[in-house]
Amino acid sequence: MVQVMEVPRVDRQAAALIDHTTGIQADQVHAWFDRLHALRGISMSIAERKITAIIGPSGCGKSTFLRCLNRMHELVPGARVSGKVVMDGQDIYTPGVDPVQVRRRVGMVFQKPNPFPTMSIYENVAAGLTLAGEGDRRRRDEVVEQSLRAAALWDEVKDRLHKPGTSLSGGQQQRLCIARALAVSPEVLLMDEPASALDPASTLRIEELARELAKDITIVIVTHNMQQAARVSDFTGFFLDGQLIEFGATNDIFTRPQDRRTEDYITGRFG
Repeated sequence: MVQVMEVPRVDRQAAALIDHTTGIQADQVHAWFDRLHALRGISMSIAERKITAIIGPSGCGKSTFLRCLNRMHELVPGARVSGKVVMDGQDIYTPGVDPVQVRRRVGMVFQKPNPFPTMSIYENVAAGLTLAGEGDRRRRDEVVEQSLRAAALWDEVKDRLHKPGTSLSGGQQQRLCIARALAVSPEVLLMDEPASALDPASTLRIEELARELAKDITIVIVTHNMQQAARVSDFTGFFLDGQLIEFGATNDIFTRPQDRRTEDYITGRFG
């Protein structure tokens, strides 16, 4: 049985990030779907160029929190957010902040690979550049290649860039979606269960890719897979019923949880 340490949670949260620059600071974030209060006062510091995992049972608010970090939650009819999400000293919910620009800085990869079905591999990666009005073909070619290389996909698709994105395997499609997100040079990459629909070999590729990408960008990953969270993340937050129960260095969360609910979840007693 995991032994629970009698140390105040706030102290360990502060200690976990003491040597790392904060990439995002969430401060008392609440979120609603109409009358449903989905998130209840989430405050946490997400370290820059590290991987932070969000774990917890279904319906606990993990994905909702992720979507609050790039203002995608507000796209749902009837949804709203209160509190602050601060990047580079600015609250992204301040009136006048362009949510489209926020989503360029904070990219997202979803649970199910979603390449644009009518676009080629090349066009999928270049989609963000097209929206931004980038017309220089040489520049587009460079960014597409760089993004596919960063997503560990270039060698597999370089000879068929004009084939449909949907012609790729599931794991390749997910890496294509990662390349598409990387093409607009995000500072943060949000990954919502990115390997849940993939086979073990593809899952390993995504995990290895996340570790490599974290050398340059901040990553937040939602996962139900305890082993995956333990393998890939530097920090872990445990959510339950819309609340952040515990947050700290991943090794501490999995070997010395401070809250009994965290221990019960990671040892499989519920969830």
